[in-house]
Amino acid sequence: MACLVLFAVFGSLALAASAGDLNKDFEITWGDGRAKMLNNGELLTLSLDKASGSGFESRNEFMYGQIDMQLKLVAGNSAGTVTAYYLSSKGSDWDEIDFEFLGNLSGDPYILHTNVFSQGKGNREQQFHLWFDPTADFHTYSILWNPKHIVFSVDGTPIRKFKNLESMGIPYLKDQPMRIHSSLWNADDWATRGGLVKTDWSKAPFTASYRNFKASACVKASSSCAAKSQPWFNQELDSRGEKRMKTIQKKFMIYNYCKDTKRFPQGIPKECSMA
Repeated sequence: MACLVLFAVFGSLALAASAGDLNKDFEITWGDGRAKMLNNGELLTLSLDKASGSGFESRNEFMYGQIDMQLKLVAGNSAGTVTAYYLSSKGSDWDEIDFEFLGNLSGDPYILHTNVFSQGKGNREQQFHLWFDPTADFHTYSILWNPKHIVFSVDGTPIRKFKNLESMGIPYLKDQPMRIHSSLWNADDWATRGGLVKTDWSKAPFTASYRNFKASACVKASSSCAAKSQPWFNQELDSRGEKRMKTIQKKFMIYNYCKDTKRFPQGIPKECSMA
């Protein structure tokens, strides 16, 4: 990873800006050869067959930043498969920021599943249909994580925001550095139409591809991090960004936990009133 280290007071962290060789940023963690680094680290692929899926994780742990990755998802009949791309810490009270792509039958849209865990508590799912074919080409999936909020974006368009609402007693993701993880795995017990559509193993191996990783972020290291001087550290959505996000949610959101009164009969979660 090409790192720019600046010296200021922000814990024991270093500021990193990264792009290029995925070998330097990630290591393959499982899959027995099903995950591959190609073209001198310009491309990373995960594959899934009936025996196993595969996965990778970042070499560094991040604490706030702007994270971008281009993905091209499993093409054709991807029913039953899940491509997960997320940030996560360790331990029983972990923090996590999720993109999960739920496969579908050929011709049907993928479902983009998002979630946020703070101190081990999740159940904050929002799901979307994408407005393009995510298997035909690469698209950029981004996470902005700073002390104010978490913003999920697709090709630069914000689709979801999770605010820091500690003032309401809701734990925020602020103390636990997180690694980037990704995996391609079989989840045909729930992923497609609630498990009604199973994985067609005659179509295996299934493959997802990754490229153009970029991170302007604080990295857990021995030096300090000048995060507060970075644009992303205090970045908020402007009125145009808020409008674009609301438009996407109106047109393409298919599930919002904040609207699920059957799931929360005692009242929707507190943060929903401030969404």
